[in-house]
Amino acid sequence: MRFDKIYQYNFPTTIRFGAGSSKELGDYLLQNNLFNPLVVTDPNVSQLSFFKELISDLTKKNISAEVFSDIHRNPVKSDVYNGTDVYDNTKRDSIIGIGGGAALDVARAIVLRVNHREDLFKYDDLIGGDIYVTNDVPPFITIPTTAGTGSEVGRSAIISDDETHQKKILFSPKLLAKIVFADPLLTMELPPFITAATGMDALTHNMEAFLAKTPHPLCEGIALEGISLINQSLEKAVTKPDLEARSNMLIASLMGAVAFQKGLGVVHSLAHPLSSLLDTHHGLANAVNIPYGMEFNIQGFEDKFKRIAIALGLKKETGDAVVQHLFDLNSKINIPHNLNAIGVKKEHIESLADLAIADFAHPNNPKPVSREDFRNLYLKALG
Repeated sequence: MRFDKIYQYNFPTTIRFGAGSSKELGDYLLQNNLFNPLVVTDPNVSQLSFFKELISDLTKKNISAEVFSDIHRNPVKSDVYNGTDVYDNTKRDSIIGIGGGAALDVARAIVLRVNHREDLFKYDDLIGGDIYVTNDVPPFITIPTTAGTGSEVGRSAIISDDETHQKKILFSPKLLAKIVFADPLLTMELPPFITAATGMDALTHNMEAFLAKTPHPLCEGIALEGISLINQSLEKAVTKPDLEARSNMLIASLMGAVAFQKGLGVVHSLAHPLSSLLDTHHGLANAVNIPYGMEFNIQGFEDKFKRIAIALGLKKETGDAVVQHLFDLNSKINIPHNLNAIGVKKEHIESLADLAIADFAHPNNPKPVSREDFRNLYLKALG
């Protein structure tokens, strides 16, 4: 695979992948008679030179883009309502999500809300709310700027309640982007910490998807290849980034998001409460917790861990070797090994355990997880 060429993949939607693919956005909009997009991003991306250049290119093509970037790092319902107001008040005709998981989740939730105006959380997939997603949605385009969540190819958005901090999942096949412009050049300037945290997020997606109890051989094959690509590329992407490493990380991120349609597990249920309660970066929360969550899952699933170890190229093909490799990888990319290093205190543990047991991810874990298990995992990871 050449890394200076643009490829098209049609799975699970149309993906234009390769260096410079984001420059095709304006022509795509014109071809589809879309002249007034709402561009949803985060406050940091909105200030970057590539973003300003992209908006300028649209303006030169007589495309009037309205930018909405007033969102939280861990998105909440009010972000979605505020963005929808901007969509309405400025008479938009489409939505473009540009950024990492937060921006793409808010963008996708606005896509839903444009023509579905009951309380946003009525559409929560965990209570069967997807059956109410019956109306058309505006055209939706995604452009990722991180190699982590893979939200660009997702069909769901994770949005928290402003007050309870509980995460809700909004899901419908209608929410899949019409086209994705996956341009690794947009990830080249990411700082080492964001590269590391988002990269471990992608690794968590692939590993948890492979282990998730729902049978799905297609997703499992994709997840193993994603694990292998990340293992080959993450350290270099963090310490000495080049186009090959960044491209591999971006494709592995896409693979993780496709694979976790199969489900996630205990690590995400450990991580989500850290983000909602303490505003911890989602990728960092996954990165610190993944060795502990994987260790919890080994017993009874030794054969699956052997396959993970093979994908990682480990000499010892065991679950323990996988866990040690995760600790070692975190060390190489400057991710701490313990929760106390990222602001978690012992007095947080009970609240975190309450949120974790209520989280949507762990029912697909290969083995059941109790509240006491979550409490013990947090205590072990606390350090």
